Formats: sequence, structure tokens, C-alpha cells
Amino acid sequence: MAKADFRMVHRMRVRWAEVDKQGIVFNGHYLLYFDVGVTEYWRATGIPYPQGLIDLGSDLYVVKATIEYHKSAEYDDEMDICVRVAKIGRSSMVFALEIHRGDDHLVSGEIVYVNADPATRQSASVPEFLRAAIRDFEGRDPSAA
Repeated sequence: MAKADFRMVHRMRVRWAEVDKQGIVFNGHYLLYFDVGVTEYWRATGIPYPQGLIDLGSDLYVVKATIEYHKSAEYDDEMDICVRVAKIGRSSMVFALEIHRGDDHLVSGEIVYVNADPATRQSASVPEFLRAAIRDFEGRDPSAA
């Protein structure tokens, strides 16, 4: 996707502790960057994660994460973490993520979350307040995807 296809873009700088012996970002850190991007996504929708969801009787659990590496980031690079909800099902949602350094597309990924009741941790339908917040932020309905 193009960066313009993402409503949420969060800029981060690679820190020294994230670089491995090869001088590039250690592969596992990209999941951390994705997590920061998703947290900032929720902040942008007006639902502070995680407590805002819990206060409203909902919580999200990761059930699948995939990463495809295209190029490496290096120490002190500024990266744009791009996040969007690609699809919402009955009880799950799929986030599409990309990381860019300028015009270089470094990483693509997908994270699947299942909505759950915070008390029982059992799967539950994605509530309307969450669907509405995502629709309003995205300017489209990911449920129709």
C-alpha cells in the first residue's frame, strides 16, 4: 500500500539498543514498533489503550502476527509506522501495518486481534462503540472489507 492509504502514521527513531551486531534493527523489534503503532492508533481514535477498552467492557488479544521484511532499518533512522484496520469480523479485527524510512518500504505486517470480555477472557463480539470509533477514524467501514 501507499503511505497515503494509512490514516495513522507515527514517527519513531531507531535507538542504539535496537540494533544488532550487524548494525541493523534486530528483527524482533519490528513487532515492538507495530505495537507502538497500534497503541498510537487507539490514542488517535480517542480510546486510550488498554484501560479505555477495559473500562468499556472490552479487551483485545493478539492471536496472529506476521512480518515481511523488505529492507533493514539502521541506528538513528527515522521511521514512519503506518497503521490501519483492514478488516473487522464478528469478534476479530485485522490491522495492516507498514514501516517506511522516507520512500523506502522496510517492513509489512499484519496483526489479528480477538475481542474478549476482560473478566472471562472469552471471545466476544466487537462492540458497536469500537466499530464506530474505527469507522469514524478510518473514514470507511472495515466491516465491509
